[in-house]
Amino acid sequence: MQSEQSRPVPRTVHPYLAGEMVIVIDCADTARSAAFWTAVLGYVTAGPSNGHYAALLPANGTGIEVLLQQVPDSKHGKNRVHIDLRTSDLAAETERVVSLGAARLTSEPLIEDGLQWHVCADPDGNEFCVLQPLA
Repeated sequence: MQSEQSRPVPRTVHPYLAGEMVIVIDCADTARSAAFWTAVLGYVTAGPSNGHYAALLPANGTGIEVLLQQVPDSKHGKNRVHIDLRTSDLAAETERVVSLGAARLTSEPLIEDGLQWHVCADPDGNEFCVLQPLA
């Protein structure tokens, strides 16, 4: 029997001009990262991890695949590309992702161009933002 976290998902790929777009996140432990990102995003694993890769898919089958890639080196410096989680309740969503294992890197929300956000990091130190449009 497959768990809720790992089950076949009817899938619609997220296209780009010449194929399918996938977001790849480097990590040290695919199982730990899969547990974190499936809980944060509401995704499911696409099947068992082969140890070096774990594919995560939207539970409803529509959206961008996230591929976790195990790498031997740790993260150094700031991410040049990151994920934004846009929400209508910054405080609640920030607390939710922190309760799932994220680290909040900003003590107060940053504010710019009609948005407010917190910078967070996943268990491997990869930065992502939780942001909300200002009223």
